[in-house]
Amino acid sequence: MPTSSASDAPAELAASKTPAASGGVQSLERAFDLLERMADAGGEVGLSELSASSGLPLPTIHRLMRTLVACGYVRQQTNRRYSLGPRLIRLGESASRLLGTWARPYLARLVEETGETANMALLDGDEIVYVAQVPSKHSMRMFTEVGRRVLPHSTGVGKALLAHTSPDEVRALLARTGMPAATEKTITTPEGFLAALEDVRRAGYAVDDNEQEIGVRCLAVPVPDSPTAAAISISGPAGRVTEAATDKIVPVLQQVAVELSAALASAGSGS
Repeated sequence: MPTSSASDAPAELAASKTPAASGGVQSLERAFDLLERMADAGGEVGLSELSASSGLPLPTIHRLMRTLVACGYVRQQTNRRYSLGPRLIRLGESASRLLGTWARPYLARLVEETGETANMALLDGDEIVYVAQVPSKHSMRMFTEVGRRVLPHSTGVGKALLAHTSPDEVRALLARTGMPAATEKTITTPEGFLAALEDVRRAGYAVDDNEQEIGVRCLAVPVPDSPTAAAISISGPAGRVTEAATDKIVPVLQQVAVELSAALASAGSGS
């Protein structure tokens, strides 16, 4: 495999003489850590904030950020703060598609064991985006187009993804999106939605009971320790996804979520 010399790549991202304990190059690990810290901070930060949160000295952060700006992964704003760059969008879109591909065998298992349509969704900004689906074999079944975006407050996957988010962050999200009613059963107040999230934490799963579409019930659980916040769900006619059926479906959902989590962790480690 060819190696890059110092003249081929920016010095800060060139191979270090002392690899990090994980086997990676220390400067690369630091650069990715800074990108993740920027994402956690909402996508825009100042150098002093990054220094405080990462513990790295300002000169090191400045060199890394200068390289990330040159590569298009970070932009420097006119106010001298830094924001995530547009080149990350292409990487994110490709990763989302791949995540959906990895999830399909697990969703297929859900369909086999529950008989209902299985979905996988991510929280992208303030919206829910569906990244994978395997349809039920029933003639009457639910269908959600992969790539479709919906607001979190009217969906089971939205509740599952936001269940462990702080109330202040949830309120801020709802203030940005609004809470339009998709049906007469849609939750349309922050207090009602926060109470629903408490139910999710207590029960271990989320329910969309005719809230997105009349006649449709959805059960959802988060994928634990997913590299990006993800949830899986089944959806079907309310006449089939009954309270009695819920008791049988939820353990299957939870088990598949754990197995999918392990598969994603294995893929991420390269093993």
